[in-house]
Amino acid sequence: MPRTANTTTVTFQQKMKVLTKLYEGGCKTEKELQTLELAEMLKIPNITVQELSIIVELQKSVKGHTFYSYLGGGDDEQSTQE
Repeated sequence: MPRTANTTTVTFQQKMKVLTKLYEGGCKTEKELQTLELAEMLKIPNITVQELSIIVELQKSVKGHTFYSYLGGGDDEQSTQE
């Protein structure tokens, strides 16, 4: 029987908390976020495993140009351009 994926929903408040931790840790630009490696993430004070997964999702959304959509929990806004 296949395993089901973790369906925990990340709230906007959790995303903002992670962004705040990143900013306070010195990661202040998209470029810095993209080059952030696991060893650097682990140096962020009081970082949790869930927050590490949020950072990875933030990195993916920045790379895919869907950062704004990710924060809002919506689909890629580029696919609904007027």
